Amino acid sequence: MRSISVFGFTPAVLLCGLVMLTGCAGIDNEQDPTSGWTAQRLYDAARESADNRDFEQAIDYYKKLESRYPFGPLAQQAQIDLIHAHYRNEEPSVAIAAAEHFIKLHPRHPNVDYAYYMRGMAYFSGESSFVEKIYPLDKTERDMSSALDAFRSFEELIQRFPGSRYAADARQRMVYLKNTLAAREAHIARYYLRRGAWLAAANRARYVVENYQGTPAMPDVLGVMVEAYRQLELDDLSEDALRVLTLNYPERATSYR
Repeated sequence: MRSISVFGFTPAVLLCGLVMLTGCAGIDNEQDPTSGWTAQRLYDAARESADNRDFEQAIDYYKKLESRYPFGPLAQQAQIDLIHAHYRNEEPSVAIAAAEHFIKLHPRHPNVDYAYYMRGMAYFSGESSFVEKIYPLDKTERDMSSALDAFRSFEELIQRFPGSRYAADARQRMVYLKNTLAAREAHIARYYLRRGAWLAAANRARYVVENYQGTPAMPDVLGVMVEAYRQLELDDLSEDALRVLTLNYPERATSYR
């Protein structure tokens, strides 16, 4: 008796194919022990992994929870915790993206201030590269874009949520970042001064005076302004800078008289 073909395949071939597919599904289930886990079990496993500092495993659990139960009550909490897990796993760029994703999706979430804070923390941690951890460098001699982004992120947190539990820590970090950014600008101003680029030196120093009042870099940049304006024969501006320097930092002003 001849076999009847279906779309060119005999029943025997189709049966083998079904067996293979069933076998593959069985293999997949065996490879993923979380298959069938509830949202709560996935979340508890993720938190346990994070507590044990196994952040890669925690990230995997959080992502599975979010994928399988996107509208469940734990999905949003998993998204928040995922930000922290990426941050602790030394993935600042991924943590930043996760924070911005959460802010965009849930702008009125009661814990959205935490997403703003962690975005700033991720930028803050990103300003120290792997190479710098091994070979410490002068922070004023490298790119400061991450520090500036961190400062702006913390600033936005404080502006939007002045009463946030994270605001106090953000303010302290902003002081450090402000001092670092000012020192960087002062370093550049002094570089221009050494190269004889008087106008560039004066402009860079003036930027510090206008934007980073009260930082330790102030006496340096005022001195740069005194010298640069003298070289440009802008005596009135040079005297103004010297007067401010003398008033606020008299011990530093003596070398410019």
